[in-house]
Amino acid sequence: MEETISLQDLFKTLKKRLVLILVAVVLAVTAAGVISFLFLTPIYQASTQILVNQQKVEQSQFNAQDIQTNLQLINTYNVIIKSPAILSKVIKNLDLDTTPAALSGKLTVNSEQDSQVVSISVQDPEAFRAVDIANTTAIVFQEEIQKLMNVDNVNILSKAIPAENPAPIKPDPYLNMAIAAVIGLMLGVGIAFLLEYLDTTVKTEDDIEELLGLPILGLISPIPEVKAPSAIDALKQRRKER
Repeated sequence: MEETISLQDLFKTLKKRLVLILVAVVLAVTAAGVISFLFLTPIYQASTQILVNQQKVEQSQFNAQDIQTNLQLINTYNVIIKSPAILSKVIKNLDLDTTPAALSGKLTVNSEQDSQVVSISVQDPEAFRAVDIANTTAIVFQEEIQKLMNVDNVNILSKAIPAENPAPIKPDPYLNMAIAAVIGLMLGVGIAFLLEYLDTTVKTEDDIEELLGLPILGLISPIPEVKAPSAIDALKQRRKER
């Protein structure tokens, strides 16, 4: 026998398990808030920008071919910036207790689309250290690129500046709690329908008809209980009748 579920049945199930769904949402949001505020380490970000030219500022004009050459160099520079040749000197200058590979994981090098500007972003649990690493990386790269490629075409466009009250870029507790609310809602609804599916108790006449495969011939209405009068009440009634 094919089983069909109407939209009314779905809403009935949700209404029946509403407390369970709300509990799942509250627990998920609470867990996400506690983990985000108390256990996750805040991460700060600092960025600096460098400008790639074909040569130093003595050349006052650039043609299209010069700019295209610079854009091709940027991909090479992006790799060199995160190489041990640069990062090992950054670690030495700042006396950092880390390795070039670990420091490379904190760096993000992006080139603006169709431009000669390269952004160096650093993420670190300490805001001041992120600023120092970003600025030092730009300075070391500007110095070392002259030795590595025998060119002098890198200028620092903007330095990372420490903020008075830096705000971490992650984690975002409120975003995590919003995501947890959605996950908790989905989990609560899933559990509600699972419990309803596993509940095989007979509750209505429709359940009996579906279970036995026989038509229902009649229904017995509930008969209210009638309380038998006590001996004293019966005696009072007889006196009234007299």
